[in-house]
Amino acid sequence: MLLAVGSVLTVSADELPLIQNVNAYESCSLNGEWNYIVDVQEEGYYDYRMNPTAWGFFRNAKPQRPEDLIEYDFDKSPTMKIPSDWNTQDERLFFYEGTVWFKKSFDAVPMQDCRTLLYFGAVNYDCHVWVNGKKAGHHVGGFTPFNYDISNLLVKGENTVIVKVDNKRHAEDVPTQIFDWWNYGGITRDVKLVKVPQVYLEDYDLQLQKVADKAKVREITFSAKLNTKEADHKVVVNIPELKLEKQLTTDAEGRVSTTLKVAAKKLQLWSPENPKLYRVDLSVDNSTTSDEIGFRTIETREKQILLNGKPIFLKGISIHNEKPNGGGRANTVEDAHTLLSWAKELGCNFVRLAHYPHHEEMVREAERMGILVWSEIPVYWTIAWTNPQTFANAKQQLTDMIARDHNRANVIIWSIANETPHSAQRDDFLGRLAKYARTLDNTRLISMAMEVTGASNYVNRLNDNMNQYVDVVSFNQYIGWYRDVNDAPKMKWEIPYNKPVIISEFGGGARYGYHGAKNQRWTEEFQENLYKENTAMLDKIDGLAGTTPWILKDFRSPRRVLPGVQDYYNRKGLLSDKGEKKLAFYVLKKWYETK
Repeated sequence: MLLAVGSVLTVSADELPLIQNVNAYESCSLNGEWNYIVDVQEEGYYDYRMNPTAWGFFRNAKPQRPEDLIEYDFDKSPTMKIPSDWNTQDERLFFYEGTVWFKKSFDAVPMQDCRTLLYFGAVNYDCHVWVNGKKAGHHVGGFTPFNYDISNLLVKGENTVIVKVDNKRHAEDVPTQIFDWWNYGGITRDVKLVKVPQVYLEDYDLQLQKVADKAKVREITFSAKLNTKEADHKVVVNIPELKLEKQLTTDAEGRVSTTLKVAAKKLQLWSPENPKLYRVDLSVDNSTTSDEIGFRTIETREKQILLNGKPIFLKGISIHNEKPNGGGRANTVEDAHTLLSWAKELGCNFVRLAHYPHHEEMVREAERMGILVWSEIPVYWTIAWTNPQTFANAKQQLTDMIARDHNRANVIIWSIANETPHSAQRDDFLGRLAKYARTLDNTRLISMAMEVTGASNYVNRLNDNMNQYVDVVSFNQYIGWYRDVNDAPKMKWEIPYNKPVIISEFGGGARYGYHGAKNQRWTEEFQENLYKENTAMLDKIDGLAGTTPWILKDFRSPRRVLPGVQDYYNRKGLLSDKGEKKLAFYVLKKWYETK
């Protein structure tokens, strides 16, 4: 592969703020076959830690003399398709958690007046990156993208990228040491070399402002910032279909902002029924990129969620970022389309992408298909609440999630946590995250999946101090599964907050094709009856504005070990791991038809 790359004045490569709309730039894919070495004891990194000039794997060293001792060779090692997870690519690594080294070679031709960014869609979990033996950077977090400026590390001709990936779990990580999904290791999303101008739009934001119902003019706010703090650069924003164009000049911070006005009757609002996207052209000096952006408003009014000023019931389903047929990390447009098509067939206008940011094409495909999105960071269960590094990690993942998707019209909820036990330390941690999220994006709703524990005389009363920080009160409940199977018809709910309610999880397990009585665990009839009783119960909740039952399809989990039934799959899916519909699928579909 051949890419013209640029030279710049910087002296070292480092992780940059995430580039917005990376697909708008000329790029060279590094997807495909990568050599890999399984390094159980981290021998290839040990030398580097002790002595950065030693012969660690990152150097891709070759013997220069017959007597030279080098105990590895990437070129003689096996290859693995990237992007992928190593668990489903190499049967020896199915349960493996540890370090694997990856190496890719590519050709480059230096070119003036541009930069070259090395972009990773996601690497799980802790990764170090070297280019031609020189350190490009270090990234922590398994589900968000990152990029490095590697212009000064490239040479004419053959170049190598070497990535050390470590997916071991730790108590201070985000997610923490125990979680209920498969810990897929590897370079799990796209890798590409991206050519950008010396000065480019690092980030931009277009949002439709809320107005009175019958306003004749609508306002779209536009703001942007360059990758450098420089004044007097010309920035042009143009929406051809709306005949809107504005030329701006950056201030000393490299920023611009303005308001675009358009007649209300000319503007088609994005909605599930009409997922309208407008081409937006963005220019800096003489360089132009394009994006497709929809315009809509999202807000709450007492116990209602309003999309474009009108109440909407969110007919949702939760989804893990796992391939439609069997296990493995989902990472293609085709994966996204299949999963979302099943959700559409179920009657959904909304999906909860749990429990971490899914790949970008999942969000964009949902936007094209008219499906609203709840996007979440993996602050899950018992996080190390008092550890400053854990908070910094969560904050960075929140930053990267919002940075990537804040122009997507279908994303309406940023979720900061799932099922976190109550404590003062937890409230402080999550409260700070919620406040920070609003500084990044004050146009969307903030929520989290709370947990309801216990009931008195069949009355559940939600009591969570985080109610003051969220716009939508969301909680998980498993009556009929983790609670007595006969409780649902008797259960009542008291939610003492004047806010909309989303039931972010409910459901129970069944193995596809296993049939029996409705009170027999693991049968499709048991799950079917559970959904009938739960949906009848949920209809009685005051302020119910939506649900995202758990879950669209069966997914792999190391916690689910029952032989012949689970076999390392969480069986709460409405479809099997192969996409086969269970009886409960049709119960939820029928219920959604009434909404």
